Amino acid sequence: MTPTAQALIGAALLAAGRPITRRELADMLGLPEEAAVRATEAFARSLREAELGFEVEAVAGGYRLVVPPALAAHLAPLLAPPPLPPLSAAALEVLAVIAYRQPVTRAEIEAMRGGSASSIVTLQERELVKVVGRSPAVGQPLLYGTTERFLLEFGLTSLEDLPPLEGADFAHLLRG
Repeated sequence: MTPTAQALIGAALLAAGRPITRRELADMLGLPEEAAVRATEAFARSLREAELGFEVEAVAGGYRLVVPPALAAHLAPLLAPPPLPPLSAAALEVLAVIAYRQPVTRAEIEAMRGGSASSIVTLQERELVKVVGRSPAVGQPLLYGTTERFLLEFGLTSLEDLPPLEGADFAHLLRG
C-alpha cells in the first residue's frame, strides 16, 4: 500500500520535530516544490476542518506541527520545561538592532543603543543570535545575526516578515 501525500506530510511533520522545508517536502513526495506546497496547504486545511488539536504552521521557510494557541492554555500542566524568564528591555533592544541591521558588530549595536550590548551573551545562550562572520574593519570584529530559532520563537517565516521600521535608514539611531 502506497501512502497518500497527506499521510506522508503528516508523518514527516510529526516525526521531524523541527520545521521541514518546502524543498525537503518536495523531495520526499517526489513532486515539484509548488505541488508539495499545495499538498501541504491541503493537509493543513484538513487538520483545521477535522479539529484534531494540532495544526500546520508556516515558519522559518518551512512547516511544522503546532498546538493551536486556543488549546495551549489547557495543556500548560503537561508542558515542560518551564518557560525561560522574559528577555529584559535591553536584550530586546539588542535583538531588534541585530534583527533589522544584520550583520552588525557589537560596536555598531552599542552606538545605535547608546549603551552596552552585553545582553548579546544572553541572546547567544538562548540561540536567538549567533556569530555570522567578521567585519573587514580594523580588528575584524565579530558580526552578529539572528538564527533560525529566532524565526521560530517569534513565529516568522523569514526576516521579511519583520514589521517595517519608519525610515529604514539606521543612521538616525546612532548616538554620539
